[in-house]
Amino acid sequence: MIPDYFNFLLTGKKVNEYTNTTSTQMVNAFTKKWDAQLLDSLGINKEMFHDIQLPKTILGNLTEDLVDELGFDMKVILPATHDTGSAVISVPEQNDTIYISSGTWSLIGTENYFPICITKALDYNFTNEGGIDYRYRFLKNIMGLWMIQEVKRNYKDLYSFADFVEMAREAESFNSIVDVNDDRFLKPENMVEEIRKYCEESKQTVPSTPGEVAKCVFDSLAASYKTAVAEIEEIFEKKFEKINVIGGGCQNEMLNQLIADVTGKEVNAGPVEATAIGNIAAQLMALEEIETIHDARSMIQKSFEVKKYVPATTITNY
Repeated sequence: MIPDYFNFLLTGKKVNEYTNTTSTQMVNAFTKKWDAQLLDSLGINKEMFHDIQLPKTILGNLTEDLVDELGFDMKVILPATHDTGSAVISVPEQNDTIYISSGTWSLIGTENYFPICITKALDYNFTNEGGIDYRYRFLKNIMGLWMIQEVKRNYKDLYSFADFVEMAREAESFNSIVDVNDDRFLKPENMVEEIRKYCEESKQTVPSTPGEVAKCVFDSLAASYKTAVAEIEEIFEKKFEKINVIGGGCQNEMLNQLIADVTGKEVNAGPVEATAIGNIAAQLMALEEIETIHDARSMIQKSFEVKKYVPATTITNY
């Protein structure tokens, strides 16, 4: 089924329900330009804003002063200037897939040719970010591996990230879940103690070992991804078959399998250095060494390891 807001985008028919949030950001999602009306209403001088430049724009060469200082000249090319924007370029496949840019934080969403500006998207805290070739990254920012990074620090770095994965596997029977997007986990004095307090307050089993703490974090992250996937599918009124996990977090094989199990979807993990790869791809397209984003993604898929995870069990209590 194609939702009504797609009909609006394709036909230009005015549908208030789907257009009432287009003027909540400084760039108008539909004109792709600075929102002059919003800037005026906020009393912001429009003259201070230069024209928006797109990824793959060649800005020019270095100034003479920089050439003298560095000893060489080069072209300055705009990639998708946000790190997630570059990372999404490197997703090997964008055919009915959801991506998770996994690192300290998790960015989860899908790539579109048009913005999704409806109340439900706003309620679920999704946004539209500009990407390459006027594509839109429809995504939300949720908790990522920040929690396990802090847990590692709380345990005085006695254990590596690989150690936490192995200890979490050994704590297989532990199944307490926390809401990783609760503000209490953003910058707590002690992440381990905050996790324990949450479990105690919610009348769940309190983790007592490093492995149980790690298992709680990984299970809880997978649960948050499952919720976000369900929100995306509700907004799009369709099911997505695959999830692409990119970035440093895609090296956590336990978490990748958990994502597959709790969502019931195929998970493709990789490439790891997604931001750098996407940045290079944009530059090569600007220099016409690669013709299209499709060519770039095909090349990336053949050049970097992408591991596949399929649901091993069906987990429904997340």
